[in-house]
Amino acid sequence: MMVHDKKSETTELRSKVEQVIDLMRPSIQSDGGDIELVSVSDNGLVQIRFHGACVGCPSSNMTLQSGIERNLRAHVPGFQSVEAVDEHGRPASSDS
Repeated sequence: MMVHDKKSETTELRSKVEQVIDLMRPSIQSDGGDIELVSVSDNGLVQIRFHGACVGCPSSNMTLQSGIERNLRAHVPGFQSVEAVDEHGRPASSDS
């Protein structure tokens, strides 16, 4: 019988999220930005941080929802939601 604990499930979830983000990174970098994985909670909440041209870009919210969230939902079982945070860990907004 195999026993799975929450920590190993969260580590596996984080690994899968990192793989998806790494596949998307070249596209984001080609527009002068970058993306950093900040955290993955055991209940599937993913926090990312935009860098470079993505910071304050009006299109970053669309990138988050239609690009990142869609890909995570399609490829990462257990994923629930993604949010962008600023350098202090607060929810980021494109109008600040």
